Amino acid sequence: MDEQAIQSNNTAYVICGFNDIQSKGAAGFHLMIIDEDGSHKPWSIVVVRWGRRVFGYVNKCPHKDINLDWEPNQFLDPAGVRLMCGKHGSTFELGTGRCVDGPCKGHALTPVRLTVLGGEICVTGVRLVEEEEEGSSVAS
Repeated sequence: MDEQAIQSNNTAYVICGFNDIQSKGAAGFHLMIIDEDGSHKPWSIVVVRWGRRVFGYVNKCPHKDINLDWEPNQFLDPAGVRLMCGKHGSTFELGTGRCVDGPCKGHALTPVRLTVLGGEICVTGVRLVEEEEEGSSVAS
């Protein structure tokens, strides 16, 4: 494994404060991921907070590859106990991302590795474009 790959597995990127998402709530984040070939690609994720636990998923329904939220940060079903695709109504278990009802039943959301460090929710296991990198240019 090369040094860059090792670094990406150990880096924790802060995406928000733990208390920025209310318990039994969810929030979406639009990030930029650095792909294996070094290219930058948009990466939309949803973070769910349930008490002291957090769960993260790529914000794409496995049924039609569309974002789950029908309005910004509207991810939960009317009862507030499952993630829901706003387009086709598929519902997903919060802790596993498994679809339990709707057109994609039996499929699952793609998990995102999260950790809580010092009161902040961080994404790990990927390389993200950091704010300083977005505006910088590389001279050859």
